[in-house]
Amino acid sequence: MPELAPLPALQRSGLRQHIADVLYQRRTLTLLLMLTPPLLWFGVVYVGSLLTLLSQSVFRFDEMAMSVTTEFTLENFRSLLVPANYDIVLRTLGMAVAVTLGAVAIGFPMAYYMAHHAGPREKGFFFVSIMLPMWASYIVKAYAWTVLLAQGGAIYWLFTQAGLLGLLEAVLRIPVLGGDTLATSNLGRFLVFTYIWLPFMVLPIQAAIERVPSNLLLASSDLGARPWQTFRTVLWPLAFPGVVAGSIFTFSLTLGDYIIPQLIGPSGLFIGNMVYTLQGTIGNLPLAAAFTCVPIVLITIYLSMARRLGAFNAL
Repeated sequence: MPELAPLPALQRSGLRQHIADVLYQRRTLTLLLMLTPPLLWFGVVYVGSLLTLLSQSVFRFDEMAMSVTTEFTLENFRSLLVPANYDIVLRTLGMAVAVTLGAVAIGFPMAYYMAHHAGPREKGFFFVSIMLPMWASYIVKAYAWTVLLAQGGAIYWLFTQAGLLGLLEAVLRIPVLGGDTLATSNLGRFLVFTYIWLPFMVLPIQAAIERVPSNLLLASSDLGARPWQTFRTVLWPLAFPGVVAGSIFTFSLTLGDYIIPQLIGPSGLFIGNMVYTLQGTIGNLPLAAAFTCVPIVLITIYLSMARRLGAFNAL
């Protein structure tokens, strides 16, 4: 005759079964219990700390005492309109836009080849090649680029031998080099930004292009459209949500970065450098918080535009 299980064990088993039945019948309660811990962490640690920082933007910084007073003021936001600070915002925004356009120009042909021409092994090689730089340290890659862009570096030698520096100066009508090397120029800064964030552009575009039916491209060609017309009227509109999805990363990451502007390029500050300097060296946390509001507002506007263009469906 089999032995009977102890009564406490039966009670525990019945309680677990009852809880499982309740959670199975009430899916909303189950979802709430699963999401509560990460949402609580996100709300307290991330959003809470961010709101605490932004609340400092309406406080006053006493330059004599080098301390923050809880006196309400909008002077910090008015300080953003000072020509020196306004120039920092425009410089950062211009670089973010330039890096995004550069990443699209480089990433779209790569993504198209991966989606429509590369075989399985070749596609795997491209994926590994794109993702491999992301496994290395971000700071190590930035320092490595300072060597490549310096005099005697591979990139500097290539640009000088190909005559690209003179061509760019003739087209842009501004001196491209800062000092004597690409490492002290805005062009060098642009190259490093584009290299670092390029994977975030290629992968969303490649996914978007793969969702474009090949028969649409063939039908366009059969109806007499030239390759450029097929690209402009069929491929680009259908893959554009992927382009916008990739631009979310390149634009926002460039907008808030402070390491590359500090290591590469001229001495002009970016928003990230300014925030780091104000809150770290000077201790002017209110003005640093006001500068922090600028990329938050810009990215919020950009995300709302990207949502209208269907970018979130391409992620």
